[in-house]
Amino acid sequence: MDLEDLPRPKPTLTIGEPLDAISLEELKARIAALEEEIGRIRSEISKKQASKAAADAFFKS
Repeated sequence: MDLEDLPRPKPTLTIGEPLDAISLEELKARIAALEEEIGRIRSEISKKQASKAAADAFFKS
């Protein structure tokens, strides 16, 4: 197995890094990735809030 056959790690986004050396297309890709991550986090928050509400309702009865 060659090293080229191994999956490459996704590039990481570093919050606060200088953006002046990053291309316009890369900046747009970063925005898309961050918006996707925000959606994923909001979904998880909703699930946790629903779970907490169900637990609160169960223990109130």
